[in-house]
Amino acid sequence: MQTEFTEDQLKDPGIQRSNEILRSCVHCGFCTATCPTYQVLGDELDSPRGRIYLIKDMLENNRVPDEKTVKHIDRCLSCLACMTTCPSGVHYMHLIDHARAYIDKNYKRPFTDRALRWVLAQILPYPGRFRLALFGAKLARPFKGLVPDARLRAMLDMAPKDIPPVSRNDDPQSFTPAEPRKKRVALMTGCAQKALNTDINDATIRLLTRLGCEVVVAKGAGCCGALTHHMGREDESHATAAKNIRAWCAEIDGQGLDAIVINTSGCGTTVKDYGHMFRNDALAADAARVSERAMDISELLMQLDLPEGGDKGLTVAYHAACSLQHGQQIKTHPKTLLKRAGFKVVEPADSHLCCGSAGTYNLMQPEISGQLKERKVKTLEAKNPDLIAAGNIGCMMQIGSGTKLPIVHTVELLDWATGGPKPPAMTDGNGHAATAEDQVPILR
Repeated sequence: MQTEFTEDQLKDPGIQRSNEILRSCVHCGFCTATCPTYQVLGDELDSPRGRIYLIKDMLENNRVPDEKTVKHIDRCLSCLACMTTCPSGVHYMHLIDHARAYIDKNYKRPFTDRALRWVLAQILPYPGRFRLALFGAKLARPFKGLVPDARLRAMLDMAPKDIPPVSRNDDPQSFTPAEPRKKRVALMTGCAQKALNTDINDATIRLLTRLGCEVVVAKGAGCCGALTHHMGREDESHATAAKNIRAWCAEIDGQGLDAIVINTSGCGTTVKDYGHMFRNDALAADAARVSERAMDISELLMQLDLPEGGDKGLTVAYHAACSLQHGQQIKTHPKTLLKRAGFKVVEPADSHLCCGSAGTYNLMQPEISGQLKERKVKTLEAKNPDLIAAGNIGCMMQIGSGTKLPIVHTVELLDWATGGPKPPAMTDGNGHAATAEDQVPILR
């Protein structure tokens, strides 16, 4: 694609990077075939190619974003399926991130949009605030019909039936591994996940220590910054990310880290991009060190000696989170691990398409998100599984709100298969197995 940025414009690192990306696009349109919003809406401007044209025009002309451009940019899920499909290697993620930051700085949204985005930015990245908000949403849910805004109704629907108890495993500390110690790793405990599902981090710690890893929860680490980053709130997201970089580098420079382990794939995609986000910052070198060590939990488990197990008699429908299969290009590890543990693994049709969660997307674009959720649930249930597994809390909440099938994190199943407790989502609701037959034999 030909671009016409001026020399002065290209002095801006963001424009310079966007120019590189735009010039790599050859207009082929392969991206439209795998774009979820184009599949649902059928509008060229709701495809990656269409958005690329809008972004190019906006940036080249230093134009104040108009309502039309903002609408189509906002409708992007950032699922990154287009990056998997693109034969030219167009790095759409960096382009859409730059466009959102540009819009946030140059476009005045309607008051209700500004207010909603402010509320989400002030609540979701903070587990304590988020937990209080979930209690409030739970109390307000019976009155949902009186709420006029579909986005506010979506927020009420998001609250789980039961708010999980606080886990002390999320506090800064170190967990001793089984002997001999194979690795020393930092676990990113996240933000929303600490309020929505405390079992995932607990299962991760049990599994990694059982397999010989010393697990550290670093003091000062928290939200990865993805939630605000994808809203274009660059200053907030970078401030949050900087805290993580300093916290993890303190561990690297102290007793050392073999990996920074992330069990929420949306966070993993962002942390692995810290090197790019801070490339022109004083933290550039440390950010690169963090990105180099960042690993999805499935990547680390592939390096460890996970025992093989016999047939468990359970069929698991595996949902591939977009941030894992497209953002991090990790496609086979979770399925390989589940099969090794003795589960039968099936995949839904169109497994490359997003479930509609996408961070805050299901709150900001509930209608499109709902259509994608309905499609995803239908394809998963068509496989007649006993349960659904995924590697991202957002996907789990989204899909779980549309099906009666148990949905658990992949690491919960692997923990269970190697001696941990049964995932609560598969129990009678009180943390106990429904029947004696529900117990899976421990792998040896």
